[in-house]
Amino acid sequence: MQAMRRIVGLIAAIYAEIRLQISGMRRKFGFLILFTRLMYIYQRAAWPDFTWDVNSVAALLADVRHRQGRLVGRMESLGFSPREEAVLRTLTLDVLKSSEIEGEIFDAEQVRSSIARKLGMDIGALAPTDRFVDGVVEILLDATQNYALPLSADRLFGWQAALFPTGRSGMYKIALGNWRDGAKGPMQVVSGALGRQKVHFEAPPSEKVPAEMDLFIAWFNSNNEVDPVLKAALAHLWFITVHPFEDGNGRVARAIADLQLTRSDDNPQRFYSMSAQIQPERGRYYDILEKTQRGDLDITEWLLWFLSCLDRALSATKTTLNAVLTKDRYWVLFAEKGISDRQRLMLNKLLDGFEGKLNTSKWAKITKVSKDTALRDIQNLLDQGVLEKENSGGRSTNYRLVGLGD
Repeated sequence: MQAMRRIVGLIAAIYAEIRLQISGMRRKFGFLILFTRLMYIYQRAAWPDFTWDVNSVAALLADVRHRQGRLVGRMESLGFSPREEAVLRTLTLDVLKSSEIEGEIFDAEQVRSSIARKLGMDIGALAPTDRFVDGVVEILLDATQNYALPLSADRLFGWQAALFPTGRSGMYKIALGNWRDGAKGPMQVVSGALGRQKVHFEAPPSEKVPAEMDLFIAWFNSNNEVDPVLKAALAHLWFITVHPFEDGNGRVARAIADLQLTRSDDNPQRFYSMSAQIQPERGRYYDILEKTQRGDLDITEWLLWFLSCLDRALSATKTTLNAVLTKDRYWVLFAEKGISDRQRLMLNKLLDGFEGKLNTSKWAKITKVSKDTALRDIQNLLDQGVLEKENSGGRSTNYRLVGLGD
């Protein structure tokens, strides 16, 4: 009986030890699972060997590539003037919206004038521009007009410096012409207003940035087998992940994507804007970036979002094209009229999307003439059947362009 008790006690002790070992293993492997979930993609052993489900991506990629080709073909069939106008509108929208994603609002007329001046386009009187607008415009034009040139660290340094001509981001002095040095602590990617910012992920330590960027630039300049549009998506994600600059990373990442998308079209004339589509979807944009950063190296979901966003950007060109064709039809009509330079300026403003109602006071202010002269200009266009009075009532008479009809 006593021997039996000893055997039972021994079995109980062995069972208790086994339970203790299992509990320890659960804690150990549970921690490892939790640690793995908390890892960022750049901390994984296989980084930066991205993978994706080819079958999931293939159909959407084929559709986007087909629509790209059709759009470029359609735009090439336009006359020189409408095509030039379409490019100007697209580039203007791209600069405005890429800056808006970062919370910076530019004057549309300044952006338009800066682009026209740098591309040698004749759009009449040009609005004065400041160096902040000119800097952002220069980045986009270098990315799209010089798309065949290789990417380099020096080129990226120039882009970032153009964003901050005073060497400051707001009130704070930032490092330009080099990668971030970590002096201000870890680089966190955030969105939202000051005081209500959301941290989406933390970038690699600054000491790793030079080697990371050497690897990225070498890959970007290589002739690999990745489809050019997918390469734009990969480059955007890769650059954002490294976040090599103290500030300006988002706009530079989108400029890199623009450069690669221009390569995919093999045409420096831009007829669609990825940034213009990202801007109204920026909440989802930051969410998918955050989710991808905390996932593994399978980036299928990111690629599907990028391609879907690009598809919507291509669809949005209908609005630009319709506006361009409408403007062209109006100027065919105006060619038969006696239009002065001052009147031409105001008619172009109306055709480009004049904000609010047109009246004598606004005409006088914009063209810098007296109200009497403004009224004579307007009356002349009324007599020629170019403008008509609006039936809006009120103290001020408002005017609009006559309809074109079918």
